Formats: sequence, C-alpha cells, structure tokens
Amino acid sequence: MTTHTAGRVQRLLGGLLGLLMLWAAVSKLANPTEFLGSLYGYQLPLPRLVMQTVAVVLPWLELLCGLLLVSGLWMETALAIVTTLLAVFVLATGQAWLRGLDISCGCFSLKVFGLDSSPGLDRFFESVAFAFFRNLVLLTVTALLFRKQLATTSTVAQGKITT
Repeated sequence: MTTHTAGRVQRLLGGLLGLLMLWAAVSKLANPTEFLGSLYGYQLPLPRLVMQTVAVVLPWLELLCGLLLVSGLWMETALAIVTTLLAVFVLATGQAWLRGLDISCGCFSLKVFGLDSSPGLDRFFESVAFAFFRNLVLLTVTALLFRKQLATTSTVAQGKITT
C-alpha cells in the first residue's frame, strides 16, 4: 500500500470513528436521564456524584472528539482521548458481561434519528456482550490509528517529509 493510499485509509477510518463518536454523543445528549440510568445499570462501585458527572461530561467529550476526528483537527489529541475512553468502555462492559448483568450499554440509539428497530435486533445491538466486542474492535482500530498518527507526527517533526 502506498503512503498516499495509507493516509487516505487512515483519514477515512478517523472520519468514520468520528461519526460513531458523534452518534454516541447525540444519543446520550438526547436523553441524559436514560443514559444516567444505563450507567447505574453497570453497578460500578463509584459514588453517585461521580456517575452523575460522567453522565454530564462524557457525551460532550464524545461530541468534541467526534467533531475533531471528522474535521481532521488535533487528531493526535482526539485519538488519545478516544483510545482512553474505549479502554475504559472495554473494562466496564467486560466486567458487566462477566457478572451476567442484563443491561443496555446506553451508547447508540436509533431513536435519535426517529427510527425504531425491531425489539430483538435492538436488544442484541444494545446488549453488553455486543458492546464489549464492539468496543474491543473500536479500541484496536483507534489504537492503530493513534500509533500511526504518532509516527506521522514524529516523521513530520523530524523534517523527513517535505511539502
């Protein structure tokens, strides 16, 4: 794969990741009470104030990162934050799945777009097991993009690429 093609693929994946982050953010922002209820469903040993703070801050952080990824601005920072978020999501969904919690991840809702999916399909896509594997795949892709972005930034900083 040529450097030009690799760069285009990297930008495409970053843009798609950004769109996913925007979808997740808008889903949460559209119904913050439902999202807070989803967070409580994880039964994490955290104070209520921490959970409430996460319910308020997380959607805005996802929105900001999604906008940065889609626009191609501050890619290194956005990818670092999204990589960290996804690592936390993998741990949270993994522990919930291992504990057998029957909860919705609270991440992606079709209702935001005025769409309703079939109850069985919606239940599958919102399940904690699906969320765990989805987050694991997204974490892998994001970590690879972040690593590639760091390498690109390092190469540019060393003056090896001329324009």
